[in-house]
Amino acid sequence: MKFVKMHGLGNDFVFFEDKNGSGKDFSQLAVQLCDRHTGIGADGIIVIVPSDKADVRMRIINADGSEAEMCGNGIRCFAKYVYDHQIIDKKQFTIETLAGIMKPEVIIGNDGKVSLVTINMGKPFTDRALIPMNGPAGPVVDEPINIDGTVYKITSLLMGVPHTMTYMRDVDTVDLPVLGPKFETNPLFPRKTNMNFIQVVDNKTIKVRTWERGAGATLACGTGSCACAVGSYLNGFTGRSVDVNLYLGTLHIEYNEEDGNVYMTGPAAVSFEGEWMDE
Repeated sequence: MKFVKMHGLGNDFVFFEDKNGSGKDFSQLAVQLCDRHTGIGADGIIVIVPSDKADVRMRIINADGSEAEMCGNGIRCFAKYVYDHQIIDKKQFTIETLAGIMKPEVIIGNDGKVSLVTINMGKPFTDRALIPMNGPAGPVVDEPINIDGTVYKITSLLMGVPHTMTYMRDVDTVDLPVLGPKFETNPLFPRKTNMNFIQVVDNKTIKVRTWERGAGATLACGTGSCACAVGSYLNGFTGRSVDVNLYLGTLHIEYNEEDGNVYMTGPAAVSFEGEWMDE
């Protein structure tokens, strides 16, 4: 099986094409390929399959074998893959995901390949029932939650996948492998949640560290960056245009006032190509 290893600001994926992969169970393959000691190593696998609803379809399976609705860094890499491999021959197109139809626009570099991708990530949903999150109806903004005797103020929303965030003075002091899972698996979230820790730099810049549901601590999270930008606006910390600083770079997020959609712009890169020989 031929594959391409790609990453969006360090959030890495194993890509391959499967014209008959619309209904296949890739969970065991994902666990095998994503193992960083005995496999290729990645946060997830992404499979390019045909779509009857859009120009092409993206399936993303996390490192633990669970299938995700969407992935912001993954879809930027996906857009680069399908354009650079001439599966798609236009700069604006549609991608089917479990979170709906996404609309990327690719920006071409001097080498004729995709250098940046802007994705219309759609509208965020703030109602508790849609996240989903247990409790009374309405938005979840600056709400207290008790984790091991410490009270945190959280904001939660659905940005294709559920995201929860809390604000810290210094996000680099957070022990993600310890604290992240306690939010992820909290009974308040019937489908679990991705957890983001945010440090406000100024009214146009935030710094984010993310624990991803099904993948663990990752170097970047696109949907998380979008959610954090929206959450920071809802909490009054920033405006609608925000730079999100991650471990290896920055994503620009625009929460558009006119259409209510969230637009994400950032890079996507190829790490290497290879062939997986299953024993």
